[in-house]
Amino acid sequence: MTKTILKSYSKINLFLNVGKKNIRSKLHNVQSLVCLINIYDTIVISRIRANRDIVKFSGKFSSYVHKKKNSVTKCLLLLRSKGIIKKNQNFKVTIQKNIPVFSGLGGGSSNSATLIKYFGSGRKFYEKDISSFSRNLGSDCRLFFGSKQIFQKNINKIINIKKKLNFYLVVVYPFLKSSTKEVYSKIKFSKNLKQKSFDGNRFQLKTIDDLKYEENFLERIVIGKFPVIQKILYQLETMRNCQFSRVTGSGSACFGLFLTKKSADLALIKIKKKFPKFWCVVGKTI
Repeated sequence: MTKTILKSYSKINLFLNVGKKNIRSKLHNVQSLVCLINIYDTIVISRIRANRDIVKFSGKFSSYVHKKKNSVTKCLLLLRSKGIIKKNQNFKVTIQKNIPVFSGLGGGSSNSATLIKYFGSGRKFYEKDISSFSRNLGSDCRLFFGSKQIFQKNINKIINIKKKLNFYLVVVYPFLKSSTKEVYSKIKFSKNLKQKSFDGNRFQLKTIDDLKYEENFLERIVIGKFPVIQKILYQLETMRNCQFSRVTGSGSACFGLFLTKKSADLALIKIKKKFPKFWCVVGKTI
C-alpha cells in the first residue's frame, strides 16, 4: 500500500489589523503580514479498500481535536462533493498533530489546504474555488494558497511577497483554548484599514522598526480573557535582542521575534524556565 507523506506548516501573523464587517460575507475585513514557519503537522495518506474514509490523529495535541467534526473530515467531504475525490475512492489519513490546537497558528486551516492541494494536484484553483474552500473550512484556509510569505490585503485578497523575510520566533503556547469565533464576537469597534502599498516586489514595511509600530488588533481581547498572556508577552519582549512580542491570530500562542538563531535559542532557554508548564519552541520563517 503506497503512502504519501505531506508537511502541513503553521503560520504566524506578524501583525493583524481588523476592520469592519463585509456586508456580503458578514466577516470582518482584515489585513495581515503572514509567514509560514517550520513547525508542521505530518499528514500520511494511503488509498484503502473500504466504504468510508478513516481519519486518525496522533501526537501531543491530538486529544484537542474532535474525532468526527474536524477540518480534515470536513475537507474530505467537501472535496468529494466537488468531484475532486471520486465517490468510490476512500483514504486513510493520519495526522501527527505537532501544531497546537486553538493557538492561532492555523493548524486546522493548514491541514485542509494541504489536502486540497494534494488531491487537486494539476488543477488550477481560481478565486471562486478558494473563496468556497475558505467559506466552508475557515477564512484562514486562504492564507495557505499563496507563497510561504504573503500580505493579506483584505479578507478576499492575498499578495505574494517575493522578498523573503528571515526571522526566528520563540513561540509560547500556554495550553489555553482561544476560540476564533468567540474572540471576534467580542469586537466592540473596528478600525478603518489604511491602504498599504508595495514598492515593486517589496512590502512597504521594509524594516523591523516599521513592524514594531504595527499590532495585533485582537490582542487586547485575548489578554482580557487570558491575563497570563500579558505576562508572557512582557517576558518575551524583555529577552535580549527580542525585536517585539505579539499574539498570533486570535491566540493563545504568543511569539517573540529575533533576527538570529543564537538569540532565539538563548531566549528559549530562559523562557522555558519562566514558563516550565507551557509549550515553548523556536520556529523560523520559511
